[in-house]
Amino acid sequence: MTLQVFIDGAAGTTGLEIRERLARRADVALVELDAARRKDPAARREALNDARMVILCLPDDAARDSMAMITSARTRVIDASSAHRVADGWTYGFPELDPGQAAAISEARLVANPGCYPTGFLALVRPLVRAGLLPPDYPAVVNAVSGYSGGGKTMIADYEHGAGSSARAYALGLAHKHVPEMQKHAGLAHPPIFLPSVAGTYRGMIVEVPVALYALPGRPTLAQCDAALRDSYQGSAIVSVASGEAAMVTIEDDAGTDRLTVRVCGNERTGQARLIATLDNLGKGAAGAAVQNLNIMAGFDPVAGLTL
Repeated sequence: MTLQVFIDGAAGTTGLEIRERLARRADVALVELDAARRKDPAARREALNDARMVILCLPDDAARDSMAMITSARTRVIDASSAHRVADGWTYGFPELDPGQAAAISEARLVANPGCYPTGFLALVRPLVRAGLLPPDYPAVVNAVSGYSGGGKTMIADYEHGAGSSARAYALGLAHKHVPEMQKHAGLAHPPIFLPSVAGTYRGMIVEVPVALYALPGRPTLAQCDAALRDSYQGSAIVSVASGEAAMVTIEDDAGTDRLTVRVCGNERTGQARLIATLDNLGKGAAGAAVQNLNIMAGFDPVAGLTL
């Protein structure tokens, strides 16, 4: 069976990456509009309703507008924007989040693709909350650095024309739009303190959560945290658990791939841990996740078209 897929916003960074992953596949037929027809509401409405699968790669308000155009009950949607990640009626598109999450995605009509930063954060924190090692009321902090491609066309142009600084800290008011997504899907009682920054490299991402193990109920060890991650991702083709004894972790570790690597580092004597995730902000953090969700929803091999 050939699945008809329409990427609404195929000219943007994420849309282009998704198209690249799907274009060479025999089981997918891309519904494409030329530049003029992309601006024609009637043509877009037709494509949105005729395709069996729609992937929205748009700003939040534009994604909501596209959803309002979809009247066909048979059209299934993956939204790569942040418009619906905590919305009622949408299934969260992180298959590895919880047991049964992939099954829920496979049956869903509406799937919200996770954000890049939340993907790394949730991969680290959700297993520990689920295992009872990290209490839901823990005051979580997440430090993260992303390649500049995550900032869209304006930031890409800044960096590629020499206007971008080597590193930028931003969202200083602690109100980044990813925070509600992190809190809800981690199962936390309070919003995490989120400290994002951008580095002078095109793609890649490091997400880090420091944890004072000595302050937690039961004083869990590094080994217990590592075991919780390994139990969560056992058998996964996409998420792997690396040794916490690495001398260095770099932003390029998983750049150019659709995989995600997590690890537990730290100091057993002081009871302090560094939970670290590496991924590609355009891979498992965006386009790769959308293709994985499409595969699951369509009943294809979950890793078809992905680079691991």
